[in-house]
Amino acid sequence: MKNNSIEIIPAIDIIDGKCVRLSQGDYGRKTIYNENPLEVAKMFESAGLKRLHLVDLDGAEAHHIVNQNVLKNITLNTKLIVDFGGGLKSDEDLKIAFDSGASMVTGGSIAVKSPETFLKWIEIYGAERIILGADAKNEMIAVAGWKESTESDIFSYITKWYAAGIRKIISTDISRDGMLEGAATDLYRKILQAVPGTYLIASGGVSSMSDILELQNAGIPAVITGKAIYEGRITMKEIECFISKAEG
Repeated sequence: MKNNSIEIIPAIDIIDGKCVRLSQGDYGRKTIYNENPLEVAKMFESAGLKRLHLVDLDGAEAHHIVNQNVLKNITLNTKLIVDFGGGLKSDEDLKIAFDSGASMVTGGSIAVKSPETFLKWIEIYGAERIILGADAKNEMIAVAGWKESTESDIFSYITKWYAAGIRKIISTDISRDGMLEGAATDLYRKILQAVPGTYLIASGGVSSMSDILELQNAGIPAVITGKAIYEGRITMKEIECFISKAEG
């Protein structure tokens, strides 16, 4: 990839072992896109994508890992580099995720509610394997499947974890997630200005390749997209073309 090319990371969200998407994290607004997540993962791999963001939505609700078999199935049958999140709350959860083939894990609520646990994970596994989930509502950190806002603003929160060694951050603007209304480019630009040197992964709101190009032009290193692909607003052909141009 050329240095200025944004990395596209497709997302698969899992409920009951199926590939779904929610709107604004609402389990009542769920769409099932495919009964077979491995089939979807192979489609992404065929298009030349290297990474996958896999979210265990059942795990997020249950507060422990649930869909490790889906993770294992994908990592055994593709070469995708998978980061896994959703419901990772204990050392045992983390062990299961890594044993099931995850290259990285994402911790969101845990970093707010049990920072000492999250810090221990960084120390044990290394910061390169731990991604901070920093989701925001009106620039304030939100947790627990976005049901709870906190008193922390996103900029000082990321600064604190950057000082602890974290470099990879997934940030979702909750108001845009699953809404296909465009990414929160201004927010991401502000984050990079506040904490330069972070590998910031934008998430939420992407509706077309033009949104991805806008993020690229703003200097955002990576972007997660899910619903736009499943709804056909971004085609595998467009992604293939983007990747071949980036690698050319």
